[in-house]
Amino acid sequence: MSENEKPDYGIVVVAPVAKQGPLAWLRARFVAGMLIALPIVATFVILEFLINLIDSFVVPLLPASLRPETYLNYAVPGFGLIILVVFLTLVGAVATNFLGKFFVDLTDRVLTRVPIVRSVYSVFKQIRDVFQSNTAGQYKEIAMVEYPREGSWVIGFVAGAAKGELRQRLGEHYVGIFVPTTPNPTSGFLLYVAETKLIRLNMTVEEGAKIIFSGGLVVPDYPLPGQPLTPNTDPAK
Repeated sequence: MSENEKPDYGIVVVAPVAKQGPLAWLRARFVAGMLIALPIVATFVILEFLINLIDSFVVPLLPASLRPETYLNYAVPGFGLIILVVFLTLVGAVATNFLGKFFVDLTDRVLTRVPIVRSVYSVFKQIRDVFQSNTAGQYKEIAMVEYPREGSWVIGFVAGAAKGELRQRLGEHYVGIFVPTTPNPTSGFLLYVAETKLIRLNMTVEEGAKIIFSGGLVVPDYPLPGQPLTPNTDPAK
């Protein structure tokens, strides 16, 4: 080693971070503030639009004696929404008793027999039936399954073990899983796969639905703070 060379002690020399200029600092803070404010502002704008839209349809249907502007000289934002919520609650209360169920069934029979109306009514009736059948919480788990080919995975809602003739034909270790399409979850595929081919996830049904609705853009953090990391349960490994 020559006198001019410095000994190497194994210390890595890190280049100093370049300082930001005032303009770059302001630009970075502005972008950060915009990203924070964007979802908040968008939420309020969408809510305001929906409330005004509902008010514009509901309030004109009320007699003048029931409108707040008759007594206050100004419109009350959201009054139509409140009336709509109360009305739907009363409809639900009436429809759940014996007489209400009779009229609902009668309406179904009449509308499903009208040639043109039944095509539109049947679509919304199917959507209604899906929500009604899921009020008991049949979908309680989210799982992954290989589909449509090996090495390609989708997430879906676990419907439960195969029953009836399906269980007799397939076996007792097969599970039904509903794989909805993205971003329209009202359609999808019902698959019956072996229990060993499923990867059950720890996320909630709501978190799984967010992934599907957003097309994979909104994914919950894992593991959650204070929770241990679950080992890989991939049946292929």
